[in-house]
This record gives sequence, structure tokens and C-alpha cells, in this order.
Amino acid sequence: MTVTAGGYVVAIDNGSQSTKVLIVDGGGVVHASARVPLRPYASPSPGRWEHPDDDLWDSVVAAVSEALGRFEGDPSEIRGVGLCTIRFCRAVLRKDGSLAQPVMSWMDERLPRAYEREVDDAAYVTTSSGYIGHRLTGERRDAAGNYQGMWPIDTERWAWSGDAAAYVRTGMDPQLLFEIVAPGEPLGRVTVAAAHLTGLPTGIPVIATSNDKAVEALGAGLRNAGDVLLSLGTYVATMTPGAGPFAQHPDVWTNFAAEPGSYLYESAGVRRGMWTVSWFRDLLSASGPVSEEQLNLGAEGVPPGAGGLIVALDWLAPADEPWRRGAIIGFDGTQGRFHIYRAILEALAIETEAADSRARRALGVEREALIVTGGGSGSGPMLEILAAVYGVPVRTPLVRDAAGMGAAICAAVGIGMHAGFDEAVTAMVGVGARVDVPDDLQAAYRDVVTTYARVVPGIRALFAPPG
Repeated sequence: MTVTAGGYVVAIDNGSQSTKVLIVDGGGVVHASARVPLRPYASPSPGRWEHPDDDLWDSVVAAVSEALGRFEGDPSEIRGVGLCTIRFCRAVLRKDGSLAQPVMSWMDERLPRAYEREVDDAAYVTTSSGYIGHRLTGERRDAAGNYQGMWPIDTERWAWSGDAAAYVRTGMDPQLLFEIVAPGEPLGRVTVAAAHLTGLPTGIPVIATSNDKAVEALGAGLRNAGDVLLSLGTYVATMTPGAGPFAQHPDVWTNFAAEPGSYLYESAGVRRGMWTVSWFRDLLSASGPVSEEQLNLGAEGVPPGAGGLIVALDWLAPADEPWRRGAIIGFDGTQGRFHIYRAILEALAIETEAADSRARRALGVEREALIVTGGGSGSGPMLEILAAVYGVPVRTPLVRDAAGMGAAICAAVGIGMHAGFDEAVTAMVGVGARVDVPDDLQAAYRDVVTTYARVVPGIRALFAPPG
């Protein structure tokens, strides 16, 4: 690969709650950014969760246009686009590439099942990145690393399966599927039509990344087996680098990484994790705006244990236990909103640490440090609680949109701005906040963790069906 210096890449991070766009140089400096919220999910029937209308594409167009409007550099020096989108989504397209039905969210009950044709004009089945990539380039090509779940994918080869039974099991004829490529490979080039809508230069390459969690890990600088990445997003789980697919295990599952041939080992997670924080903030804002900054300041004055409040984080029940419900218990009249907020943060830390510990035991690897990404990485109380509960030093990436930086890294490698992923990560990823293990809090949280281990199973048992 010929390495060339200079220029910029546009990174698109199409997440669960918003689309974020960064314009980044080869040193990881962000020269412009934008964020456009997604519309609330539509739920046409119980268990079905869809992105309304063409919301994903509309948000990409708006966020790219906004970021480019803020960019003070030379647009002709923008040399490529890195595209990262939400994992576990399914898009059904007509022959012309338009949506035949709304994009199914990762929460939709249909996704763990084999594909069943619901509309007569369905011609292709792909992921959200396949759809957005097609809108940008006109090509039917997608990122191999975004195919986890009910797809006929060969995880070891990063390729479509050679086993006919895989297509029967998933309900997907090969003719329905896009071509797939590795991270750093081109998906195509920006079309005249896409350039007109977004403001991107016509003809620049759009580079494949992987699934959003993997791209986030890359952009946060997760490289060492002893490091754990905690992604504080709508879905909250830990990840650590792996050498290959891990044997099937209830506490660990293998995800594609955002580098060709690399993998991530992922723990069990909390569904609607940081969404619960947003839910609580919005609930309080019904009587006047309340920011997370205000909640973080208030939570600093609440002692460990949140005045006895305990939260069961089941705002979205897992598929195998659909009867679960979220709960907050332990009120005695002395607690207020900051106690509730801190209790939610504590529950996230305790629940995810327990899942990571189970995964670590299965992997046989000690935990050495915790990298925290996502919206909650800007919360001082959250970082302190995590350091105390996990018992290791915590750090955050300098650029909080780690998935955006990961997409920029893939683009930088793909266009030859850097020779490879190691060089790109070294040049483009910096360290933001650092928090050492607070000894006094760690001792206090041992009792809180013990209480959670005793009480939360009982809360869940209250909702379990008889027998």
C-alpha cells in the first residue's frame, strides 16, 4: 500500500439514538462534527421495533451536511468516508435499492429468527450498513464484520458460508445477499446523487468498517488482552481482544473486530443500559429541563449505596426471560432524584462487572485496566464507581465518539493515509480522563455488591411466571 500524508476523512457513526459525524485528519484531530438524533422507534405490534420511514438515511444526510457546513478546511482534501452503523439490524430492499419495509432495530423479535418474506417486492436483505452504503455508493457491497446473528456467515473465514444448510437455517437465498468485504476495503465511491444530498465530494471512496461495537473498540485503542472495554451505550457490555472464534460458552460470545481476521470476546450485557439514564433524565425534565451534567454534580454528593436504593436493570427483558421488568426498590423517604440517578449508575457498574468477571474466568485472562466509551464516559461519578467496582484503573479515549474515531481509522487505512491499523491507532487515538482505583470507595462497594447479589435475583423472581 502506498502511504500518503495529509487530507481528511469523514467518519459516519450511525448509532442507536443518533447519527454522529466527524471530519478527522491523520493525526486524529477532529476538525468538525455534528450529531443528529434519530426519531423514536416505531412499534407496530408487540415485539416489533422499527426505524420509522427512512430515518437512518435521513439522519446520515443531515449529520454529514451539518458537519461539512462547519468544516473550515478545503473540501477537496476530503479523501474518503468510513461508514459504521448499528449492529443486528435488518434492512429489506427493493430491486432499486429503496426500502421495501422499515429497517428492523436490533431489538426486533424477528431478528433472532430465520428471515420470512413479508412484502412482495423484497429483492435484497442486508444490514443497516449495507443499506446506507448502497445509498452512498449505489453498490451492493457491505462490511463482513457487521454480520452477526441470523446470517449465513462463516465466522472463521469472514465470508458467506459454503454450507447449503446455513441458507436454509437463516431463510436467506444467496441471491438476497450483498457481497461482503473486510474492514478497510472499499464499499464503492460516493455517487453524484449522494454527493448532491450530503455535500460529500463525488467519487471519493466509502470504506467498510465492522459492527458498531467493534469499531468503537478500535477507536478507543483496545489492543491488549488484559484491557477491558466497557461500552456505555444503549446496550452495555464488555469486550476484550481475541485471537479467533471462542468455543461456545454461556458467558462469552465471539464478535468480529474492526481489523481483518481479528476478533473480540464479549460478555453478557445490559439491554437499554444508558437508555435507562436517558429515560430517567427525560422523566425529570417533564417539569423543566434537567441535564446529565446536573445529575452528575448531584450524584457526587450521594454516598456509595445510594441511600439503600437498588436497581434491577431490566427495562428491556432478554429474549429468553421476557417476563423480566425493571425495578427500583429500597425507598424510605430520605432519597431524592440524585440517589436514584446514582443507583442506576451503580447498577450498571455492578451488573457489567459481574458479567465481565464470568467472561474472564472462562477466558482465563486477568483484568488489568478498563477503557470506558459511550455517553456515560463523560460522567465523573460513573468513572469513579467503575474504578471502585471493577478494581482496576479506568481511562477514556480523548475523542468520546470512539465509534466515529474507529470509522475514521478504517477509512485512513483504506485510503492509504496510514500503512496499517497499528500505525493508525498509534497516530489517531489519544487518552482522555484517567481514574485510579479509589481505595475508600472500593471498600464501600464490596458491601453494595454483596447486597445486589442477594437482592436482585429476588426482584427478578417476583416477575417470573409460576412454576
